[in-house]
Amino acid sequence: MATGRERKAINRNFFNSYVWKPALAGAGVIAPLQESDRSGSRVWEPSREHGFHALRHFYASEELEAGESVVSLARWLGHSDPGFTLRKYSHFLPRAGARGGAAIDAIFA
Repeated sequence: MATGRERKAINRNFFNSYVWKPALAGAGVIAPLQESDRSGSRVWEPSREHGFHALRHFYASEELEAGESVVSLARWLGHSDPGFTLRKYSHFLPRAGARGGAAIDAIFA
């Protein structure tokens, strides 16, 4: 879990508005923030693709690509069922089965 200076979980809305989205805008990935609304809050164009949650998917996909087990990943993501994790992220396993196939090939080589 990511924590701030006070060792409490980082609020995703704060992170999105004041850290993540400004970084994306600075890199030219998204449009810069134009103006805040009347309440003074920062309102970015809504986008799941470019939001805080995208970091979670990036993390999960990198862990799976590196060969981490789905059971460990499920625990780290807070999923109670590794089957859910597998269903959610299986599309990040383009080489699924490659290690098993290589192991069998090595036996018969």
